[in-house]
Amino acid sequence: MNYASTIDAEAQDEVPSDALTQYHEQQGSAMGRKLLISGGILLALLLAIGAYFALAGGEPVGPGDDNTQAPVVTVIAPGKTTVEGQVEAPGTLAARRPMPVGVVGEGGQVLSVRVDAGDWVSAGQVLAVIDRSVQAQQAAAQEAQIGVARADAQLAQSNLDRALQLVERGFISKAEIDRLTATRDSAAARIKVAQAQLAELRARNARLNVTAPAAGYILERNVEPGQTVGGASGALFTIARGGEFEMLAEISETQLATLSVGASATVVPAGTDKSFEGQIWQLSPVVDPQTRQGTARIALSYQPGLRPGGFATARINSGTVTATVLPESAVLADDQGSYVYVVNKENKAIRTPVQTGMVTPDGIAITGGITGTESIVLRAGGFLNPGETVSPRREEN
Repeated sequence: MNYASTIDAEAQDEVPSDALTQYHEQQGSAMGRKLLISGGILLALLLAIGAYFALAGGEPVGPGDDNTQAPVVTVIAPGKTTVEGQVEAPGTLAARRPMPVGVVGEGGQVLSVRVDAGDWVSAGQVLAVIDRSVQAQQAAAQEAQIGVARADAQLAQSNLDRALQLVERGFISKAEIDRLTATRDSAAARIKVAQAQLAELRARNARLNVTAPAAGYILERNVEPGQTVGGASGALFTIARGGEFEMLAEISETQLATLSVGASATVVPAGTDKSFEGQIWQLSPVVDPQTRQGTARIALSYQPGLRPGGFATARINSGTVTATVLPESAVLADDQGSYVYVVNKENKAIRTPVQTGMVTPDGIAITGGITGTESIVLRAGGFLNPGETVSPRREEN
């Protein structure tokens, strides 16, 4: 036995020092891994505890609290405020009083067109000249007829004067004097008839020219030189009287009831960021039974950026209203309409339908469904279920 023990001891003494060093290093590495894993688990546990308290509002819930598992939500009681009403509506631009101008007289061939679309014209200005060569000859003939009538009248007057000298001597009867007087009067009347006929011809000739009935801005020109025109030719020009434009804004019947004549509006044509000021001068007296819309006609003064027929958007001031204004995050919507979550006295989130109004820089105006004194969920309403118990945290509006 002693011999064996001696051999073991000697064997141990003969173990190389490098092997012992490697053995101790392996033992130290294993211990380090165990400490690292334990530290990681402890750190994860601490982070989980911190996240729990952060989500719970930083306050640990006592063991006797019934809402230990209820989500924390922020609620507000917004009350009511005065909101500047504004209605936004699309529409088209048009001339406020368009005047179609055509041929007034008998017509003929167009010799020249003196204006073009985009020109300003004054009342009575000649827009187009129509050939009047035939009418000019007729007027000349009528002037000659006046000369003939005057010559006949002079002869009749001379005959009457001579007869009056002879009647005193008894050579001419009273009846002959009466006849000569009638002849003289007829000749004078024929002069007036000829003069009236000449005036009529000249008036007709003057109407051959196409003239502007009033001052304005030419929108369309539909005639060219050489064209033959007449009463059935339609409008040769379209003039915006006074250069006045308007926008025909399409308004829903509910919004139409909030507007009045004289309300100011801002019009922005499509394709530009320029805005033009105007005001409503007429509200449609009827509502389209198909679209349930009416028309608000917004008067606009002439501006180069306004082009009739173009599309535009109008923002119309509809006065002030008193309503509850909520941030957009508090108002939800689905196929059943708009709604909010109201937290009742039992801390339950109750789905409440609301009627929304205009959108303001401060939020959405609520016109019905709530009074503004309720506790309304401000955010994360989309993650709640109707009737779910919550832990409300009030935020001052």
